Amino acid sequence: MWLKESNRMKHFAYAIPCGFVGTELFVLGLAIGMEFKDKTYGGRFDWLDIAATLLGGIIGQLLQVGLIMALYNI
Repeated sequence: MWLKESNRMKHFAYAIPCGFVGTELFVLGLAIGMEFKDKTYGGRFDWLDIAATLLGGIIGQLLQVGLIMALYNI
């Protein structure tokens, strides 16, 4: 599975709290920044790393919306 290759699980896991605190656009900026850093230090720009980060951000956003809805219903 493509998500278990390289360090994509780290991208996924670290994006969940970022998506919970921020927005999906914030997570996108983080993902692009991480890939820019990888390219600058001699690595390659990997679109699948960005996809893994965005998936984690979506999970974080869903948790955020769930919390907001739970607090609203109290």
